[in-house]
Amino acid sequence: MAFTDNAMRALFLLVLVCAAQAGGKKDDAKKDDAGGDAKGGSCPGGTCDITKLGASGDGKTDSTKALQEAWASACGGSGKNTILIPKGDYLTGPLNYTGPCKGDVTIQVDGNLLASTDLSLYKGNWIEILRVENLVITGKGTLDGQGPSVWSKNSCAKKYDCKILPNSLVLDFITKGEVSGITLLNSKFFHMNVFQCKDVVIKDVTVTAPGDSPNTDGIHMGDSSGISIVNTVIGVGDDCISIGPGSTKINITGVTCGPGHGISIGSLGRYKDEKDVTDVSVKDCTLKKSTNGLRIKAYEDAASVLTASKIHYENVKMEDVANPIIIDMKYCPNKICTSSGASKVTVKDVSFKNITGTSSTPEAVSLLCSDKIPCSGVTMDSVNVEYSGKNNKTMAVCKNAKVTATASLKELECA
Repeated sequence: MAFTDNAMRALFLLVLVCAAQAGGKKDDAKKDDAGGDAKGGSCPGGTCDITKLGASGDGKTDSTKALQEAWASACGGSGKNTILIPKGDYLTGPLNYTGPCKGDVTIQVDGNLLASTDLSLYKGNWIEILRVENLVITGKGTLDGQGPSVWSKNSCAKKYDCKILPNSLVLDFITKGEVSGITLLNSKFFHMNVFQCKDVVIKDVTVTAPGDSPNTDGIHMGDSSGISIVNTVIGVGDDCISIGPGSTKINITGVTCGPGHGISIGSLGRYKDEKDVTDVSVKDCTLKKSTNGLRIKAYEDAASVLTASKIHYENVKMEDVANPIIIDMKYCPNKICTSSGASKVTVKDVSFKNITGTSSTPEAVSLLCSDKIPCSGVTMDSVNVEYSGKNNKTMAVCKNAKVTATASLKELECA
């Protein structure tokens, strides 16, 4: 899906401050800016159990205040501090977690957070974490966006200036972060959005939504560097992973995608002043019954001059994927853009190695590049994807692309 990161986030200016300790007693020598002791705010031993701050795990009681107080205390405490979400179901409205923090914060998700379905509560996203260093989000719990109740209000397939529904988990300006073990379920819009982050690892995560759910991208990133997505399972209604403008040094390894729209770079060129995408590696992944496999997409009427380069795909297995390999420089979702042919996006130095499996359509390879800026430096080594249907042989279509093929589809011929 193609939306600017700026359009998908609201600025959160207010950080709630933890209430003073019970009884009104003060020990100024031990107080820090969050109103707690020097170790971990008002949370004993540096662990902020949200149930001790008033949260209820009945799935009905609003626990927003307790979760905000837990953040204020943990972020304000020195050393290592943990926000504990125990087993149970905790209903919450928007959570705005803003740093910088005095120490390192871990959010331990053992229970389930349920996003309120009242859209009037949201000015932006559901859980947004901003300007934090050494952040860890881990556990076996779930962030449930409760999207089915609001997906019918999504009009983005019809118009560009649609109202964006809340993303579930947004990481803004995070340095040295980790997200592991958790499940993201049925987001109202994107499940995870990574913006202007550096050195973040996402591993052993599960992202789940129905294949027909609108704009429920699994993990989107933009203007970020050093992002790794490892051993993660994603099945959603849009891109499993979307790599937006300004993304560099991206590592995707051991990801399973399906249903969904594949692992995509782009879309590129929709807005002015977009930055290049470079140094992207996708290895040891499996795509199952997705509508696309490995995709690079850019608008034909691109507003930005930018380049996507140094992109390497290796050891990727396709299982009945509709468009296993596709470079689409004429991307125009839902026919609501302009087909002018004046692309300003350059795609170069893209390699495909050991791409195997089956395609649900005859065109296993589709390289649809711009006539004004052809794709260059495309190499294919051991690309063997067979059409799974009957009475049609596997084909490769190539327009305006300079391709070097080795031990690949014999039908691949580029003018």
